[in-house]
Amino acid sequence: MERREHMLYKGSCHCGRVAFEVEGELTAAVACNCSICSRRGSLLWAVPRDNLRLLTSEEGVDTYTFNRHVISHRFCRTCGVHPYAEDVDADGNRSAYINIRCLEGLELTSVPTIDFDGRSL
Repeated sequence: MERREHMLYKGSCHCGRVAFEVEGELTAAVACNCSICSRRGSLLWAVPRDNLRLLTSEEGVDTYTFNRHVISHRFCRTCGVHPYAEDVDADGNRSAYINIRCLEGLELTSVPTIDFDGRSL
């Protein structure tokens, strides 16, 4: 597996109303088979929430939750694209899950994917 450096990535939704930067080491992405991820086709990269910085106003961002309402799935109010999700664990640690399909200039085939059985949760 190719080792990636700790890098700063830029990304956005389709229309650009939700733009962000995320910093970290992108070594793999999760392909979840839950009902929403499988329909969306998201490939998710987990980072501490503090590593994600919105470059645009949160005014363009809306939230969808389902099932246990633990993860806040964020999407653009204009184009509907889902660039990231957020949650907080029992210890208060905040995480962000970046849809790497929304990152600029990233060759998706260079990122290994890990299958996750979200349907069983």
